[in-house]
Amino acid sequence: MKKYFLFLSLLSLISCSQTPKQQVSKTAILITDVHIINVQDGTISNKQQVIIDSGKIKQIIKIVENPNSYTTKIPGEGKYLMPGLAEMHAHIPPPTTSEKRIEETLFLYLSNGITTIRGMLGHASHLELRKKATTGEIISPRIYTASPSLNGNSVTTKEEAIAKVTAYQKDGYDFLKIHPGIQREVFDQVVQTANDVGISFAGHVPVDVGIRHALKSNYMAIDHVDGFLEGLVPDSENVDPKKNGFFGYNFTPLADITKIDELVQLAKSNKVWIVPTQSLYERWFAPVSAGELLRAPEMKYMPASTLANWKERKGKYTDENPDFNETQWKQFNTIRKKLIKALQEGGHGMLLGSDAPQLFNVPGFSIHHEINGMLDAGLTPLQIIQSGTINPSIFFNEQHTFGQVKEGLDADLVLLDANPLEDIKSLQKIYGVLRQGNWLSRDMIDKKLKKIASNASKN
Repeated sequence: MKKYFLFLSLLSLISCSQTPKQQVSKTAILITDVHIINVQDGTISNKQQVIIDSGKIKQIIKIVENPNSYTTKIPGEGKYLMPGLAEMHAHIPPPTTSEKRIEETLFLYLSNGITTIRGMLGHASHLELRKKATTGEIISPRIYTASPSLNGNSVTTKEEAIAKVTAYQKDGYDFLKIHPGIQREVFDQVVQTANDVGISFAGHVPVDVGIRHALKSNYMAIDHVDGFLEGLVPDSENVDPKKNGFFGYNFTPLADITKIDELVQLAKSNKVWIVPTQSLYERWFAPVSAGELLRAPEMKYMPASTLANWKERKGKYTDENPDFNETQWKQFNTIRKKLIKALQEGGHGMLLGSDAPQLFNVPGFSIHHEINGMLDAGLTPLQIIQSGTINPSIFFNEQHTFGQVKEGLDADLVLLDANPLEDIKSLQKIYGVLRQGNWLSRDMIDKKLKKIASNASKN
């Protein structure tokens, strides 16, 4: 009997040893021995094997069977894998732009590790573009798109507010874009209708609305830290709110920074996210010459006609503006950085966004200028990375879709040559990008960028 059981045990062992090895999908990608950044807490999982297929992160393990069976293997030794970034204040070119240029703009975002964009001035054509990006018909970041602008000219009555908000929700826009100029009673109708039909709103704070009423109206996000500086001016100053200048610049000497905590608490209690776009204030509206900005390497990706327009517009805001002076700008920028730091520490949450393409903000590349601005404001590398990864996924209620390197989530990832938690500039050291599981190698990115630069030089 003992011999019989010994025979069965031996037979079982032989059977197990002859079990066929797990079949590897022909479309699967294996990233080997990579360090994975946990964007929730900043910890690192060293030397992990990541299996990607059908646009998803299928498995993250320490040891993988049959590594040589994978058709596509990406060497990750000494490299760092993290979620792709989100540009939360992006602009998609209008339909009057050539299809080629639109696709080039979308690629410029991707080339810098940006796998999600939040388009901040929508058009019906962007709804189709969003669909093509989702299906993989075009090489593009994931797209969320605002409605066309709701401003003082486009919505002048309550009736217009009801009609347009209802139509934009029905059309399928992800949210409403608020621009300056809307009168308070019309704005309140926009808010009421948006709540009724189930669509969020974000963007600027109209002067007639004011930051406190805006925060209490439950914006999904306020961009540019708009309205906050004006909110620091004491009522006793009795200013004309319409004379605030560039995002409150004219009121800088009157700002009472002891009021910051009150505004931060309002942002937190009303769950309003903030998109700083600090790069606008340190490049466009700043005491730096257009000539110096135009010498930046990334300018070669923009058409000459665009660069000329940027140069002209900057002159009107700074060099040719009699109300602009460097001393006041420094005070203005210091207050902005205090606001950004306080909103990070005590507000609801921060989202990474640079406003590109805008003056001297080249799509994709401008996100690194924005990161520098946030760093100067006192945010840590982890906080900045969170503002561009997990925070956007929470913002869009898509935590189970993107924003982390996690099994089951979309393979929208960036592979870096160094650790950005140690040096945030490492976000520029891109070895490759994955969008929907499609691998964009450094070589492929460089070749495409060279082609974009060549095309831009002809326009």
